[in-house]
Amino acid sequence: MEKTLRLNFAHLPTPIEELPNLSNALNGPRILVKRDDQTGLAFGGNKTRKLEFLIAEAQEQGADTLISGGALQSNHCRQTAAAAARYGFECKLVLTGEKPQRASANLLLDQLFGAEITTVEDRAFRDEVLQKTFDDALAAGKKPYLVPYGGSSPTGALGYAFAMEELMKQLSGGFRSFQNFGSLERGIDWIVFGTSSGGTHAGLVLGQRLFGFKGKVLGISIDEPEEELKSHVSDLASRASEKLGGRIQFSRNDVLATENYCRAGYGVFGEGERETIHLFAKHEGLLLDPVYTGRTAAGMIDLIRKGFFKKDETILFWHTGGQPALFADKYSQDVVR
Repeated sequence: MEKTLRLNFAHLPTPIEELPNLSNALNGPRILVKRDDQTGLAFGGNKTRKLEFLIAEAQEQGADTLISGGALQSNHCRQTAAAAARYGFECKLVLTGEKPQRASANLLLDQLFGAEITTVEDRAFRDEVLQKTFDDALAAGKKPYLVPYGGSSPTGALGYAFAMEELMKQLSGGFRSFQNFGSLERGIDWIVFGTSSGGTHAGLVLGQRLFGFKGKVLGISIDEPEEELKSHVSDLASRASEKLGGRIQFSRNDVLATENYCRAGYGVFGEGERETIHLFAKHEGLLLDPVYTGRTAAGMIDLIRKGFFKKDETILFWHTGGQPALFADKYSQDVVR
């Protein structure tokens, strides 16, 4: 395996914890959680792992400005802005949505980190504005580096290939977890996580192959059609493998995903997300976010109730962070309604 450029600012390994109260409340299988909401950078989240590789690549290319885009309450943009501040880059963000009179949650944090923010009300024009922002930075004599949506490039996907290595070491006792999660004689049968731009998903699929994870890796789509997601993730995992040496060719059949929980649309907060956020908070004192982990866990709980997972199986819910969005004006009242 070839050596890859990587910085080390995430708080790793993230702990694995057991959720016995939730399992009991659902009368379901054993549930564990991998706490990537505790990666440390700007309230943590899954993008921090990707940024360790992306920021290293930007430095290698001599960049002085990071440019990226996302939704108005993007967790990715919040962590990108924080990484830019920490490593001395300027940061320009193109965010989709109507600019509010008062910044809250992730948008407020973007501003605190010094990011220059452009808002685009119509998502259809976001790519065009993002490219113009990049071109304008070049014309002004800057050396911009375009951080892809969600950090989901072959470089960014490496963050979750090596996250799988970390998990395998934890399960074998090679790393101490911050909390004892008991015996895992059977191992983990399922990893369940939210998938959207595909970088986390592609990294886990690649890491599964590289490090020998024997369970199943199920992505619950936040906003993408299942077949498109499988094609994109398999291609991204294949391209990411090239950065580690010889290419590993993945096919759509190597990718497990479901689109059954995203039909309301991106960022649309519904009764499933609301119930799930309350269940996790009430039974485990664990916070989810209204867009990603709330929807992902709602899908997982629905599958448990339908008997999709066997009672004697073990599920690892990979918590990808995003809790600052709980405090966004768009969601805060609906969460507690």
